[in-house]
Amino acid sequence: MYLVLFNTHDVVLLMTMYQCLLFAVLVVTIGRGKPLSNLMLAGFLVSHAAIPLSNLINFGEAFREMALSISPNLFYIFDSAYWLEGPLLLWYVRSLIYKSYHWHWSNLIYLVPFLIYSFNVASFFITVDPATRIEILEGYNLSEEPNNSHYIILARELFRVAFGVMCLIEIQRYRKTIKDSYSNIDQIDFSWLAMLTVGFLVMRIWAVFVSAAIILKVILGFDYDFEVMGLTGNYAMFLLITVLIFFSLSHSTLFDGVEAEYDSAKPEPKDEQAEAKAELVSHHMDSEKPYLNSSLTLEQLASQLQLQPRLLSTIINRHFGKNFFEFINGYRIEEAKRLLRSSEVPRLSVSTIMLDVGFNSKGTFNTFFKKIVGMTPSQYRSSAE
Repeated sequence: MYLVLFNTHDVVLLMTMYQCLLFAVLVVTIGRGKPLSNLMLAGFLVSHAAIPLSNLINFGEAFREMALSISPNLFYIFDSAYWLEGPLLLWYVRSLIYKSYHWHWSNLIYLVPFLIYSFNVASFFITVDPATRIEILEGYNLSEEPNNSHYIILARELFRVAFGVMCLIEIQRYRKTIKDSYSNIDQIDFSWLAMLTVGFLVMRIWAVFVSAAIILKVILGFDYDFEVMGLTGNYAMFLLITVLIFFSLSHSTLFDGVEAEYDSAKPEPKDEQAEAKAELVSHHMDSEKPYLNSSLTLEQLASQLQLQPRLLSTIINRHFGKNFFEFINGYRIEEAKRLLRSSEVPRLSVSTIMLDVGFNSKGTFNTFFKKIVGMTPSQYRSSAE
């Protein structure tokens, strides 16, 4: 005779927990890139692994009996992961996209809700004896919880959503400033980071709906089947983690990350010699043609000119009225125009010229060329003949 310990819903939660822990181990052991980023991602995954375990302990009948036999404290310890998950994801995103990012003690402000929760749990441990705790937990029923408990859970889910939104804001902000550091952005892949942040944000929003459905039914008397909604969220999270793992195995950008060379938001002090330095930049671009290097970055060009990257960025923005991406690719387009109309060199294909002048993507080359010249490279060549 066989004893069934878990149903299918419990198995899904166990598999989600296992996948998160396995993913965290892979990040720490074989992850490339910044160690701080890998540590933050692993911490986020471990905290998320604790959430399905908390659900199993609180709502899985077989698992609840096992947890009670071990320690009633397990019903509260793993719930703390809800308050840690958001800050860890935000720190991961920031550490990944900003090269100069360092974790600072000021970040502890994001842990205030976690500390408040931990203080309340500790107070409960001190004031209630173990026997009473077990008695309370044995009769636990979500529908019989005090009303304020449901509102706290809703606030917790909104807290997680807020951090998801903050992560998206950070990514969008970096997308806007990335052209101040790189001359080619085709190789910078945001797909992994976008899938991670958007995927978890969607799941958090769904959790808000589940919490709201519980309040509507338990407190206000509306007829909503919040249990089905909760189970749907569990299955969707399992699928999300599975997709993320398979996606990471097929994309090297998982551990490479994207990094900003500097914080462009910091103001640059006025430079009295800016005009002379702008002339230096122009002369260097004309004589050395560094733009022919397809992987040229702001930091590399600044090193060639013996200038600080932030100062060079300010010169390009203020004197030339462009960001770094537009500045470098403008020179590349002018060189492409020269080669397209030149009769002194063997006739080269448009694709060859594209690569020779420093572009990696035909789409980017054609789009930028048409934006500046008003026609495609092929049309320009025909008009010059």
